[in-house]
Amino acid sequence: MARVYNFSAGPAVLPEEVLKEAAEEMMDYQGSGMSVMEVSHRSKVYDDIIKTAEKDLRELMNIPDNYRVLFLQGGASQQFAMIPMNLMKNKVADYIVTGQWAKKAWQEAQKYGTANKIASSEDKTFSYIPDCSDLPISEDADYVYICENNTIYGTKFKELPNTKGKTLVADVSSCFLSEPVDVTKYGIIYGGVQKNIGPAGVVIVIIREDLITDTPLPGTPTMLTYKTHADAESLYNTPPAYGIYICGKVFKWLKKMGGLSEMKKRNEEKAKLLYDFLDQSKLFKGTVEPASRSLMNVPFVTGNEELDAKFVKEATAAGFVNLKGHRTVGGMRASIYNAMPKEGVEKLVEFMKKFEEENA
Repeated sequence: MARVYNFSAGPAVLPEEVLKEAAEEMMDYQGSGMSVMEVSHRSKVYDDIIKTAEKDLRELMNIPDNYRVLFLQGGASQQFAMIPMNLMKNKVADYIVTGQWAKKAWQEAQKYGTANKIASSEDKTFSYIPDCSDLPISEDADYVYICENNTIYGTKFKELPNTKGKTLVADVSSCFLSEPVDVTKYGIIYGGVQKNIGPAGVVIVIIREDLITDTPLPGTPTMLTYKTHADAESLYNTPPAYGIYICGKVFKWLKKMGGLSEMKKRNEEKAKLLYDFLDQSKLFKGTVEPASRSLMNVPFVTGNEELDAKFVKEATAAGFVNLKGHRTVGGMRASIYNAMPKEGVEKLVEFMKKFEEENA
């Protein structure tokens, strides 16, 4: 069967050349006579894989020396607890709630201290990013938390909030490596890799060294202490070895493609194709306020649930898969991550035009 155009929100599309390389190396990685799946994480072979992956990520993101890169497990959701356990010294944190994942992080943090919801866009089904230029930041807040790109709702912070000097923590799961970032603006920038970087099972945490503490909250498990993993260079326990290997290949692919500035340009071109069509369509409508639109996740609706279902069914049959929207928004969602070729978006728009003509 031919490859489909996979618009899934995650686990998501990966670069074809990465998959082909991994397939070639599946039985015998670089003359070791073993698959990477079988190699000891304590071996020289694996040490090279994880060290090279970190080096390439540091180059791609221009990560300063006073930040550590950790390859962890438990997904972004485990970070919802790990962050307050390690950072909540004053037992206070401020959360900006712009979607389901930020809301879950805020709810989790309430177990460890006072988690203030200082801004939210829930009043309009998270269809916009609130103005964060002058928020009521708590004087004793340990950090301010955002989810920078909201996968379900298709919104993105175009400007980071004014944290008034407080540490910014950001979940970037669905916009990771989609454009250049200034890492120095964050205390922690983290994300699950299964949307834009690799297979599910790895979460990457980039953390400023002064936030790595000997004294997390009492009762914090050893495995949920950043220092445990920083001291052991992400090898305290068996890491998600194969997932990290694929991430490393994606980092190499991104460098070969021209780095994050080039990815931003490509992602803007792809998103423009889809948004321009939605803005002039008489049938399809985007659900996000234009100023808050994500380059990665594009939700849209026809306004008729039966027609939405018909579209998803016909699109799937035509090779455009995983376009069904999240149940909280309904309709459709096209996730157009780094590995989605421009051609995939062009063909989707062609299909949408044809569907509109047939169903006007």
